[in-house]
Amino acid sequence: MQETLLRAWRGLADFEGRASFRSWLYRIATNACLNVLASRKSAPRVLPDALGPPTEAWPREAADIPWLDPYPVAELEAGLAAPGPEARYEMREAVQLAFVAAIQYLAPRQRAVLLLRDVLGWSAAEAAQLLDASVASINSALQRARATLDARYASDRPVEPDEARRALLDRYVATWEAADLDGFVSLLKDDAILRMPPHREWYAGRAAIRGFFGRAWSVAGYGGFRLLRTAANGQPAFGLYSRKQESAGFRAHSLQVLTTRDAEIEVLTNFRNAQLFEVFGLPLVLPR
Repeated sequence: MQETLLRAWRGLADFEGRASFRSWLYRIATNACLNVLASRKSAPRVLPDALGPPTEAWPREAADIPWLDPYPVAELEAGLAAPGPEARYEMREAVQLAFVAAIQYLAPRQRAVLLLRDVLGWSAAEAAQLLDASVASINSALQRARATLDARYASDRPVEPDEARRALLDRYVATWEAADLDGFVSLLKDDAILRMPPHREWYAGRAAIRGFFGRAWSVAGYGGFRLLRTAANGQPAFGLYSRKQESAGFRAHSLQVLTTRDAEIEVLTNFRNAQLFEVFGLPLVLPR
C-alpha cells in the first residue's frame, strides 16, 4: 500500500489521462505486488493441511513455517467493490482463507490475471493493457491458473441463510463456554477439519477432532472458556479465552476462524498466536 501510494504520488505529473485513473492505480499496485513476489524467496504461505495427511497424534512443537494468517474483515470491507460482470468469484469469496491459500500456488502473473479476470471481472483486453501483454497470453495464463485453482479450491458453496448461521454460531459459543464436548462435536460435519497453525498436525473427521479436544481439555487443566465474536476473511471468527483451574482471569488463547456449510462446521482453524488479538482489536485479558 505504501509503495503504491508513493509511486502514484511521484508519478502523478506524468498521468496523461489516456486510461482511467482507477486503471492507472491498478497498474502501479499490480507492478508493486509483482516486484515483491519476485523478490520473495520463501515458500508460499500455507495452512497445515497443505503439508501432509491428517493425523491422530498429539501435536509436536510449533513449526517455523510462513503460515497464512487471518485478516480482519473491518480492514477488508473498504476494498470490497462490486466485481465486474465477468467475475467468477464474488469479492467476499475471494478473501476467504481457502481461496487465499489456493492462489498461493499460482505463479505471480497467473495470480494477477486470475484476480483481475475472475475476481474483479476485468475483460481480457483490460487485463492485457494493464499487464503489457497480448490478449492471447492473458487467456492462456487464465486457463492455466483456473486449472491449478480448481484442483485446490471448491467453489460450489451454497449461501447459507443468515438465521441458520446465527443459530449455529450461538450453539457454538454455548458449547465452548459450557465445555460441552458432545455438543461441540455435534456441530461438526462428518468430514470436518481441525487445523492449528503454527502446528503442522491437523485432524479430519468427528472422531479425530473429538479425541484431540477430549485430551486437550482434560490434560491442560482448563477452568473455563469465553469467546468474543469477530470476523476474519469474510468468515465468522472468535477470540477464544481460557483460564486455568487455579486462576480467575481469562487470557487470550487462540483466534478461531470457522468455515460453515449447511449449518454445520466444515473447517475450524485455531490460530495459536496471541498477537492476532491486537490486530483484530481484541483484548489480551478479559476484564473481570
